[in-house]
Amino acid sequence: MNSKERFSRIFKHQEADRIPIIDDPWDATIERWQKEGLPKDRSFVDFFDLDRVEKIHLDNSPRLPTKVLEDTAEYRVYTSEWGVTLKQWKHAASTPEFLDFTITDPDTWRRHKERMAPSEERIDWPNLKSRYKTWCRQGAWIQASLWFGFDVTHSWIVGTERILFALIENPEWVKEMFNHLLEVQLQMLDRVWEAGLHFDSIWWPDDMGYKGHQFFSVDMYRNLLKPVHQRAIDWAHQKGIPAHLHSCGDIRPLIPELLDIGLDALNPLEVKAGMDPLQLKAEYGDRLVLHGGINAVLWNDPEAIRAEMERVIPTLKENGGYIFSSDHSVPSSVSLNDFRTIVNTAKILGAY
Repeated sequence: MNSKERFSRIFKHQEADRIPIIDDPWDATIERWQKEGLPKDRSFVDFFDLDRVEKIHLDNSPRLPTKVLEDTAEYRVYTSEWGVTLKQWKHAASTPEFLDFTITDPDTWRRHKERMAPSEERIDWPNLKSRYKTWCRQGAWIQASLWFGFDVTHSWIVGTERILFALIENPEWVKEMFNHLLEVQLQMLDRVWEAGLHFDSIWWPDDMGYKGHQFFSVDMYRNLLKPVHQRAIDWAHQKGIPAHLHSCGDIRPLIPELLDIGLDALNPLEVKAGMDPLQLKAEYGDRLVLHGGINAVLWNDPEAIRAEMERVIPTLKENGGYIFSSDHSVPSSVSLNDFRTIVNTAKILGAY
């Protein structure tokens, strides 16, 4: 089976030849692997013979000028198209440090909102069509990536503390941002779909939890974010494709809400935050595709990670509905050979 065929069966909760195997190493992990033998001109997906997942991402930002403010051997400070100043470490596996924001209140939001409008120039048609043909020829699973919701708004656009206060003090502003970001992308993806470039699923990141808890209550989720998630899921289902959410942290109280609006797949099942993949399989495995749940803390310990995989994969793969990956990203503590062993073990344990 190719990746598209494999994912298609798994999303239908059917068995395939084996479970799909994918992951997302940090840049620092790739840097290490290249020192250990990964050719710089070859993708890790091809090198390790992972499943091929390709993403269509269309920019819904205000397209503010970007520039590098400081560049050292260890880090780079730059401004983004969202007007955010970030510090990105070059040789460490981490998210950026967010230093400053341009959009800080409803007034600055609405001034920049005018720059966030769907347009043909935001779609690089020649490049997209060329890549799409290659993806189809390779049998890739094609995802349309969305960029909206709590996570990307608080971290990449406005700032965490500011949004957390706004959830209580100015919920209408928050809902306006969530909905507009989604609307711009859906309108552009409609154009892609109508041009015959069909994709197999939608995927979006919206981290709603941390260790042992969530950023907001279930009631707040129902009132502010759930209706926007519903729009995205309904849009996908109208096209006959599944909806796939990435949400870090412990989001167990929110899972029934997500199932209520028809979510099809959930990632990354972060074990260290409190998500137990076997418990999730027992409670929701017949309705929800589970993706991840392999504790990244163990990945640099060959004996421990093999024991963990032997413990959970046979149950997670039952009746389809499981995609293998770490419970977040592959850390830079994992060597090239250790990752190769993990992939080979997943293929053996994940075979049907």
